Amino acid sequence: MMAVFEKGERLRHIGHLDIMRSTQRALRRSGLPVSYSKGFNPHILITFASALSTGAVGRNELMDVTLDKPVTAEEFLAAMNAAMPPDMQLSSAKALDDRHPALMAMVRAAAYDLHVLDSAAAKKCADAIPAFLQQGSIMAMRKTKSGEKECDIRPLIHLLKAKGDHLYATLTLTESTACKPDMLLTALCDFAGFEAPRMLVIREHLLGENERGELVPLEML
Repeated sequence: MMAVFEKGERLRHIGHLDIMRSTQRALRRSGLPVSYSKGFNPHILITFASALSTGAVGRNELMDVTLDKPVTAEEFLAAMNAAMPPDMQLSSAKALDDRHPALMAMVRAAAYDLHVLDSAAAKKCADAIPAFLQQGSIMAMRKTKSGEKECDIRPLIHLLKAKGDHLYATLTLTESTACKPDMLLTALCDFAGFEAPRMLVIREHLLGENERGELVPLEML
């Protein structure tokens, strides 16, 4: 069963492992016929499409729960929302065929609402966007296990626009390549000549590719 849930603003500083544990506890309380792994330490079979960074809000996060027997989407939603915390409520669910690709492998990008917490800085960011995107390459520092590495994030920026104190961005997000919001904001502010301000990161949607190669919300595929 694929389900769409929210990680609300009050939970933004909760890490991914704690989100997983909270969901597993809710599944146990729900009474749903969840499947468990085999072996000496069985655990509930649940996967998430993409881990959300600590400090970020997620409006439409996705998880896939394996069940031992069929239940309707309505039954799944009712049981889970009764067991989940108020800021992690589910908005939709649908049964997946066993041949359906893993959600994690389907993610191609993410759509973000980046709320810049300084109106003057937000205005500077907005003014800099047209020239920023005209660059053939945009170098940014990516944190790796072996340290920091410079990379070109220009091919990873599908959309960047501003409205008021908000920047709206669609950025590549795959298992091997990603442009994180903080990388984007730092590169934009470096280009504009000022220090990156604080922001609230809101991941609006995880995106996959439809048959025409268009980026669409993953739950629609």
